[in-house]
Amino acid sequence: MDVTDTSYAEGRILDFDSEDKIRADLLETFPYEGPRQNIEYETAEFSAVCPYSGLPDYATLRIEYVPGEVVVELKSLKYYIVSYRNVGIFQENATKRIYQDLWELLKPQRLCVTTEYNTRGGIDSICEIDSDFQG
Repeated sequence: MDVTDTSYAEGRILDFDSEDKIRADLLETFPYEGPRQNIEYETAEFSAVCPYSGLPDYATLRIEYVPGEVVVELKSLKYYIVSYRNVGIFQENATKRIYQDLWELLKPQRLCVTTEYNTRGGIDSICEIDSDFQG
């Protein structure tokens, strides 16, 4: 059994979407001119589907960045986040995908994406990618 095959989920009843349903095209920006500042967004409403179990994963999503020339528009960010809700994606890959999409969109001076998932099976899961720690 290959658990990375998103067509399989043990005991799965509900279908879930593939990663191509993530809507990075919904993200919009507006120009930023000003002093260097840290911007942080947080929502406890992030969800996606575990491709192994077929069950939803719920997380608090934190996005922290220092803008370059643009800032993400919040309504478009919310639509983007909601596009994950039926997508089968591992927690670590969801964090990576959000980081990559925002890095490409914003070209920020710094970006940190953190997902803190609800406890499952007695294990807490926190995933974080910070540009300050990239090679």
